Amino acid sequence: MSNPLLAEWDTPFAIAPFDRIEDAHFAPAFDAALDEAGQEVAAIAGNPEKPSFANTIEALEASGEALDKVLSVFFSVAGADSNARRQELQREFGPKLAAFSSDVTGNKQLFARVRALWEARDTLDLSEEEARLLMLTHRRFVRAGAALEGAEDARMREIMSRLAELGTRFTQNLLADEAGWVMDLDDQALENLPDFLVSAAWDAGREQGRDRPVITLSRSLVVPFLQFSPRRDLREKAFRAWTARGAMGGETDNRAIAAEILRLRQERAQILGYDSFAAYKLETEMAKTPERVKELLWQVWEPARAQAERDAALLTEMMQADGINGELQPWDWRYYAEKRRQADHDLDEAALKPYLSLDNMIDAAFGVAHRLFGLEFERLDIPLYHPDCRAWEVTRNGKHIAVFIGDYFARASKRSGAWCSAMRGQAKRPKVQGPVVVNVCNFAKGAPALLSYDEARTLFHEFGHALHHLLSDVNYESISGTSVARDFVELPSQLYEHWLEVPEVLEKYARHYRTGESMPPELLDKMLAAANFDQGFQTVEYVASAMVDLAFHEGDAPDDPMAKQLETLKKMGMPKAIAMRHATPHFAHVFAGDGYSSGYYSYMWSEVMDADAFAAFEEGAGPFDAEQAKSLETNILSRGGSADPEALYTAFRGRMPGVEALLKGRGLAA
Repeated sequence: MSNPLLAEWDTPFAIAPFDRIEDAHFAPAFDAALDEAGQEVAAIAGNPEKPSFANTIEALEASGEALDKVLSVFFSVAGADSNARRQELQREFGPKLAAFSSDVTGNKQLFARVRALWEARDTLDLSEEEARLLMLTHRRFVRAGAALEGAEDARMREIMSRLAELGTRFTQNLLADEAGWVMDLDDQALENLPDFLVSAAWDAGREQGRDRPVITLSRSLVVPFLQFSPRRDLREKAFRAWTARGAMGGETDNRAIAAEILRLRQERAQILGYDSFAAYKLETEMAKTPERVKELLWQVWEPARAQAERDAALLTEMMQADGINGELQPWDWRYYAEKRRQADHDLDEAALKPYLSLDNMIDAAFGVAHRLFGLEFERLDIPLYHPDCRAWEVTRNGKHIAVFIGDYFARASKRSGAWCSAMRGQAKRPKVQGPVVVNVCNFAKGAPALLSYDEARTLFHEFGHALHHLLSDVNYESISGTSVARDFVELPSQLYEHWLEVPEVLEKYARHYRTGESMPPELLDKMLAAANFDQGFQTVEYVASAMVDLAFHEGDAPDDPMAKQLETLKKMGMPKAIAMRHATPHFAHVFAGDGYSSGYYSYMWSEVMDADAFAAFEEGAGPFDAEQAKSLETNILSRGGSADPEALYTAFRGRMPGVEALLKGRGLAA
């Protein structure tokens, strides 16, 4: 078969043959695979035999294999290495996939079979995992509108198609704004910047085809520039551009798109019988209701805002001592916070970065995984979708577990942020398959690449997600790995960050990229002592975004989301010198798709658990307590979505936690 996307992959570990795949292959492969998936679903729905778990639920699980293969490759490259043709294909594929999904859940014959099994569930003699899959399948159909009839059924299909189209446009507009803005730096602008930032700016300039250093809207460049540049005018220029992404006017402006998305979500929820989209969305999460989310966020907001206000007063004094009168502005905060950190902790981030090279931090993440779970990582020489990518085979006791791919460097063709995805999920039925897991980051490229402490935490965070996939041990792919409630999915990732704070890990892996010497003990102590520095700021910018997300979805959809954002922040008493982490026009978590809509709070919900979970190790034999590591794998990491998350956490810890460990961990406890 000439199209490599539709052929059997005779490659190591059946990895996609990226060296043979061209953009021209995607559309015909997608159409063929979509047609095949439709035929498979039709055959299941029209099966004359009495519905059974095997001929209905397991058959659905096995359907669409060709489509999954095509999409796993396409969405990986479309997100991490976009181009004009791939963006065009995204716009074409989105509505077609939404229509296909609606056709599946709207198939009355098929839903009748699923419902019959659900109603007879007590007589089916199912295993715990099979019963869970049946429940999730039935719930997915019902929540997608399978029970709707007539005009409501047709309208739901229209809504889902339009939402898919709008989410794609939101993402592509954001990518265009990020790729389209650069700020040239002359010799004067380079003065007093640390060497790592100057080097990264030159690398970014060469990436842009310019023979000069530049600042782009990549977080790995903007944030350190805001931290270290004494040029207040340039900080303001960079900050305003960074926070204006998606709101620059013209064809790439996302404000009207956000408003339409919110209206359609509200209509969708009302058709399904819910008071609000938040009520609909949170029903299947651990939080269950908007009230429980707000209770958590307010418990954290009050002490965080109080700390931020105290910090703002100190930073204002520092700014005024520099001869700048007036109020502290958002483009001033990071600069004076960095000065304060250097003064309070005698800690200069520029002095840290030589000890936090990307290669060493990858080794650290792998080394911790080996000590905790016995995993081994060996480099693979295989074609991947971009030259910057690298791959490893993951084994345990000589047995193949998975393939892990790392794509770490920022580029104009990659959307912002960091994420983990699975090109193939773990499964045992209908056939055994090991996962293929990808971590994508946006670190500034360098020779070598040097990370800030926050960037090293990001690397550990995404690898925590990867471990959820790598250690998955369930039967069905749809409930493997990170296929869990949104406010539970961040537990493994945020928990893994804690091992970056373990002194013996840093002593072993935080080594100078030139000399190989370990980080000096006094520098290590300063770095760990400063781990909670500026937590008022960081907590406020996060919680503000989570509150705005909830406000958007809890009541009637606002006609003007920007006005609603402003109103919500005013009610909260948002400090003037702090901006939301993600303002509405570039809030991709919420508007680029359905994933984190009404769910951005989930990082905080999971942090309540991750602080408590790491305490289990500290209360035991320490960070590498073998018994706790085994329990973590057995009860959480290997289980995916095969059981209720509260039951999984309770099996690990014996109880659910309160917010106290979180506040203590952030240094915000009274």
